[in-house]
Amino acid sequence: MSAGGGFLMGGGFPVGGGFLAGEVAAGRAAAVVAVVLGAGGIAVATLPSRVRMRAELRRRWRTWALAAPVFLGALFLGHGGAFALAAGLGAVAVGEYARMVALPRAERAVLYGAAVAVPALAWAAPGALGLPFLGGLFLVGALAALVSGDAEQGFTRACRTVFGLVWIPVSLSGLVLLGDTALAVGIAVAFGDVGAWCGGTALGRKGPLARPLSPLSPNKTWAGVLGAALATAGALAAVGSFTPVLWATVLVGCVLGDLLESMVKREAGVKDAGTWLPGFGGLLDRVDSLLIALLLTMVVTL
Repeated sequence: MSAGGGFLMGGGFPVGGGFLAGEVAAGRAAAVVAVVLGAGGIAVATLPSRVRMRAELRRRWRTWALAAPVFLGALFLGHGGAFALAAGLGAVAVGEYARMVALPRAERAVLYGAAVAVPALAWAAPGALGLPFLGGLFLVGALAALVSGDAEQGFTRACRTVFGLVWIPVSLSGLVLLGDTALAVGIAVAFGDVGAWCGGTALGRKGPLARPLSPLSPNKTWAGVLGAALATAGALAAVGSFTPVLWATVLVGCVLGDLLESMVKREAGVKDAGTWLPGFGGLLDRVDSLLIALLLTMVVTL
């Protein structure tokens, strides 16, 4: 990753600080989110009692209504807000991940430290986040298992730690590095998740679109992919950020991010990463697509 690379949206960070997203981009994003949340609130409030998922949909809407201002407000505040958002999300997410895969205390400490240190480095010295840095993370992730001399589970511990480092702290550093693009990606991923649910519900019962994407998550169908494709394209267009490349990275993130977390949860034998986030489970259940979308966007734009 290189701070000298051009941002896909041409935004980036103003020299010497300033807002992470331009006033026009932030205002448009806030307006789009407000309209969609308002329409969604009316829709879930008027659902008839016979709708099986009425209570669940209302819980999800309340969570969205609380999370959206936090996400938008943090990015609008600039470098410091983006760092705080990335570090906060990272600390909670690595905790959930470490519990799921039963990492020992030393590896948990590495993940928690990286959850703060990697976004901080992205803020203070973005040019340092290149291949040498990723090589250093690889060694840091394996160090605890190597030092302990664990011949039985050391390789598994090291692999799970290195995976967690890339999946969570490195991906979330995109909130700091991507400038305006991070705002667009976050909104598009949120819309994509809703579009996938709507597409799967409306079109995923019969026919070729009802085929599951993977045994890892049988409820995820090609109808959901179609719904996510339409929703992400619409979201990016609404905030003035649509390009074929950005749309592709967001869509792939929406699809693969969910399957990736399903793979982790299935091996861990859990249904959700946590229980504290109403309507979703844990934080990882909410940001799994965002993590992959941010990572892919950094790969193709920085």
